[in-house]
Amino acid sequence: MTHPGARMLLVAATASGQGKTTITAALARGLVRQGQRVRVFKCGPDFIDPMLLERACGSKVHTLDLWMVGLEACRRRLAQAARDADVVLIEGVMGLYDGNPSAADLSRAFDIPVLAVIDASAMAQTAGAVVQGLRDYGPVQMAGVVANRVASDGHRQMVATSLRGIPLLASLPKQARTLPERHLGLVLPAEVDDIDVILDELADQLHLDTQAWQAIAPRLPDHAAPEQPIPPLLAGKTVAVARDAAFCFIYSANLDVLRQLGAQLAFFSPLADQPVPTGANAVWLPGGYPELHMAALSKAAHWRDSIRAAHAAGLPILAECGGMMAVAESITDKDGHCFTMPALLPGQVFMQQRLAGLGSQGMPTAAGEMRGHTFHYSHLDTGLAPVAHTVKHPSGAQGEAVYRLGSLTATYFHSFFASNPLATAGLFAKGTA
Repeated sequence: MTHPGARMLLVAATASGQGKTTITAALARGLVRQGQRVRVFKCGPDFIDPMLLERACGSKVHTLDLWMVGLEACRRRLAQAARDADVVLIEGVMGLYDGNPSAADLSRAFDIPVLAVIDASAMAQTAGAVVQGLRDYGPVQMAGVVANRVASDGHRQMVATSLRGIPLLASLPKQARTLPERHLGLVLPAEVDDIDVILDELADQLHLDTQAWQAIAPRLPDHAAPEQPIPPLLAGKTVAVARDAAFCFIYSANLDVLRQLGAQLAFFSPLADQPVPTGANAVWLPGGYPELHMAALSKAAHWRDSIRAAHAAGLPILAECGGMMAVAESITDKDGHCFTMPALLPGQVFMQQRLAGLGSQGMPTAAGEMRGHTFHYSHLDTGLAPVAHTVKHPSGAQGEAVYRLGSLTATYFHSFFASNPLATAGLFAKGTA
């Protein structure tokens, strides 16, 4: 019997801040509570939204990005999800046509219809013009619209009438409680005590037109080229991975690649003053929010001494963005408060109001380009000369500095390991970085 596939929608908007994550989470939670099997993806390089969406749907949320992840890898992910689930939701990034590649590019690459989220709080009939513009500019398939922050049934009806045949698939009233945010996006779900209550409230408030929903036909993406096997270049090695509220920007796919390379993973929490695990052969310090936990990290003597000892012993250490900040000499917050760090990397980190780096980039390695992205509100003041720079995509301009000091590789760049597993092995294999 032929598999019918899944209902597949790309949730997009005119810009950031319209409520894409809220709507995607509310829809996912509501469908899961109805007994539907839901898989959710995030378009573009984002760490925080997937954590919230995982909480909403109860399954892993992977990244889809035509450049960073690759066309065939995205196709494999989507095809597998459509076989495993009843519904596949993809949350877009920024506005529908923003970026290169954009969410619209992803929609067209896989023939996935768009569910447009409109912030209706300050408009009514104009919603129709906005939605038709979103549909026709590309063009893209338009499955329907979600009107966010509607004031009343009458307001919702005005929006619906303006759409001229495009279904108003759902609406959500103005929310008394919203998902909390901070400078790099949403607050981490684990830090919100009643996050599941908020998600359930959003699902309860989402008014779904069941007839319009049922009209969306399930489909199955085309078969993708088979994945190339990854040689077990890290077999017998243990990679220590820092993971806590200060080191939380971890693609699920990155952990998968390390395991496929044959590595054993040992997680530890610098924030809880846990040392680098005994027997580790390499250390990964991913990005996160060390700037929110500077006082605790500065007092974490076991963590500090163990990472210094790992560096002195020549263990390969990859420190990315927040991970790099946490092994500099110090971090100074926006109010001028300075906290000492382990000082593996000479230099001081300074937080700032203005965004210092954002966008897709590629890092040169001995095994070819590693793709990923950058996103930070701090700068490193160091006299150490970089060994290389990343390259911005698609402009080709110089990107982030890459520093190497002994066995330490440090940069603001976040690597997507699946873009180059051989380069990943080189970063964690002694003497081959």
